[in-house]
Amino acid sequence: MIYKRSSALFAAAQKVIPGGVNSPVRAFKAVGGDPIFVKEAKGAYLYDEDGNQLIDYINSWGPMILGHAHPPVVNAVIEKAKKGTSFGMPTEIETEIAELAIKMVPNIDKIRFVNSGTEACMSAVRLARGFTKRDKIIKFAGCYHGHSDSFLIQAGSGAVTFGTPNSPGVTEGTAKDTLLAQYNNLKNVQEIIASNPDEIACIIIEPVAGNMGCIPPVEGFLEGLRALCDANKILLIFDEVMTGFRLAQGGAQEITGVNADIVTFGKVIGGGLPVGAFAAREEIMNYLAPVGPVYQAGTLSGNPLAMAAGLAMLTELNTKADIFKSINDKTAYLHKGIAKALEAENITHTINRLGSMISVHFAEDNVVDFESAAKGNNETFKKFFHGMLENGVYIAPSAFETWFITEALSYEDLDKTIEAVKKVAVTLK
Repeated sequence: MIYKRSSALFAAAQKVIPGGVNSPVRAFKAVGGDPIFVKEAKGAYLYDEDGNQLIDYINSWGPMILGHAHPPVVNAVIEKAKKGTSFGMPTEIETEIAELAIKMVPNIDKIRFVNSGTEACMSAVRLARGFTKRDKIIKFAGCYHGHSDSFLIQAGSGAVTFGTPNSPGVTEGTAKDTLLAQYNNLKNVQEIIASNPDEIACIIIEPVAGNMGCIPPVEGFLEGLRALCDANKILLIFDEVMTGFRLAQGGAQEITGVNADIVTFGKVIGGGLPVGAFAAREEIMNYLAPVGPVYQAGTLSGNPLAMAAGLAMLTELNTKADIFKSINDKTAYLHKGIAKALEAENITHTINRLGSMISVHFAEDNVVDFESAAKGNNETFKKFFHGMLENGVYIAPSAFETWFITEALSYEDLDKTIEAVKKVAVTLK
């Protein structure tokens, strides 16, 4: 495929935007080459500035669970925009989407909307610290909860891609209050808690990791975390920015049967517009200003366009429960096809999948944490990425990102993707 215009646009962008992109993982630094500039998208497809059509497996990093430019979402935004784009005042639609989200998700009584997943996670940790009157938090190596200082201690995704998980600008004082644990290793968490008695406010985790590739929790891990938190008066925070309203109507809490104390959202809850949220039971949420002492604010939080898009999306997912079975079946079909294609050429790999999240790791052993994910062959991934792109399939330009499947994908699209894998696999030997 030809990407002359994308390359020209990237050159122009680099003159006025750091690195030419507004989020580092878009820059193709992990895979080489210039990023693709998108002109428009519809359903399961991207259309770039050079006129190429690509089957999309990032779907704006998760929110396009029903496909790009989904008519009910687009129409809701258009109609709301006609009445004004921002007020900085309360609107009825904020209550409507809050009521629907609380109805869909287990174990939450109140929710507050913010403007991004980063803001949601940052606010959730502040709330946990205020509620427990403790300072320290536990996060897991390879999990990414946004770019707030507390979280950039061996983060996943872009931080891993660039090899700088401990970002300059994060102070030692901040870092000392973030305790790093190993994903899927309950004993490691127990040891950290024992070494910091009565000091830990919360454990924050992606219940299904997506920022070191898709890594599901091993059996008993989340249940064990819940028990440890209960025994030590620690709050458990599920970062469901990726998994919320994607894995099920009630997200990871629903499919795992494990309840968190605080849950953060993004992606799907905004229908693709910039939005985030955090939610909990009433006694915790009432610690927030203006009723409680923990301050959190956002001038544009609850933006009417974002609320309209999110309400339209959640309404669709709430009224069409069969969507989740359909999308999960498509993901399982893709998994089987990719595995067969790679096995036919004896390509070393392992595939992780849970629901509509899936990733291909070019690693010999099972990938269960950051350490095992980092053992993947990145050179093979680079060849795989560019080979798939050349065959009209767009996956994340990083080995440390999950793929997101959309209901808009047809089985014909999935078969085309599998055929692309077959072609590319021959070149990976």
